[in-house]
Amino acid sequence: MMTSLTHAYNLKECIQYQNLILEDVSRTFALTIPQLPSSLRISVGNAYLLCRLADTIEDETSLPSSQKVAFGKRLINIIAGTEDATNFSRDLLSHLSSTASSGEHDLVKNTARVIIVTHSFSQQERQAIERCVKIMTQGMMEFQQNAGTGGLSDLETMYRYCYVVAGVVGEMLTDLFCSHSSIIQSRRDKLFPLSSSFGTGLQMTNILKDMWDDRRRGACWLPRDIFEKTGVDLSSIVAGRDNHKMTPGIVELIAIARQHLDNALEYVMIIPASETGIRRHCLWALGMAILTLRRIYMTPTYNFGDNVKISRRSVKGVIIATNLMSRSNFALKVLFYGLSRGLPR
Repeated sequence: MMTSLTHAYNLKECIQYQNLILEDVSRTFALTIPQLPSSLRISVGNAYLLCRLADTIEDETSLPSSQKVAFGKRLINIIAGTEDATNFSRDLLSHLSSTASSGEHDLVKNTARVIIVTHSFSQQERQAIERCVKIMTQGMMEFQQNAGTGGLSDLETMYRYCYVVAGVVGEMLTDLFCSHSSIIQSRRDKLFPLSSSFGTGLQMTNILKDMWDDRRRGACWLPRDIFEKTGVDLSSIVAGRDNHKMTPGIVELIAIARQHLDNALEYVMIIPASETGIRRHCLWALGMAILTLRRIYMTPTYNFGDNVKISRRSVKGVIIATNLMSRSNFALKVLFYGLSRGLPR
């Protein structure tokens, strides 16, 4: 199905496009992916762009649920090589509204280039990526159909949501790391259970940071059971009026997210010290998440995600510190103990 596309696009040019578009669709990943070994930069960058396509479908306000499901299935088929990417691009572009960023428009337009890179990978890499996008796409559809300002029913449901949007990404990255290194492959049984916890910790942090912004868009990913314990009805809260009432529940979720981020540090320390690029890729995300949790904990009455967004100076500090200590597990334990000190457990 994809043979004609290889005549239209050169693999080297497709990889160059992939590197450029990453900067337009994610500042964070454009920062962390270049830390990886060269082969992993390509596979991880490609996997992220495919996940971003799934997000773009799910976030498109002009698409009814039935069409989102249809486009999600087509994306999975394209990755599997059973459907043509150019027709998908044309059809999805005709539905994209101004709510999608210019980078997302460009990414959809050039889906064929991204897929050519995907199809250059080994079977192990392609299977890991296809599994991730399939679970993510199907899971997001399920949750979006029931999305609303009333929140998720309970913490267990929040965990399931975090898994389909982030935990499964951690599992995919682990398999990509295993395809890169036989030593990492030998440690897969220890890494894999921690990988979804890593993703859950990052996603819980994002949910807390963006909870008021999500609410303005008509969604809430907080668990009702945590807040009902203190008499808070998530369906009726208003930013600026009920922030103080939310604090006990937020603090409890910070403590839970912190536990998952502790697991994330354990994950990193299992990666061989010689794989400094992989460690840095993980450590930068972990460090920024912990600092974001600190900001939320210190400013529990925030109204916007930007109120608790960490500064460029803090990002730079995380990068410098983790780069210096990335090869020493003892130094990393000391560093992250200091970063998380004072956060609830």
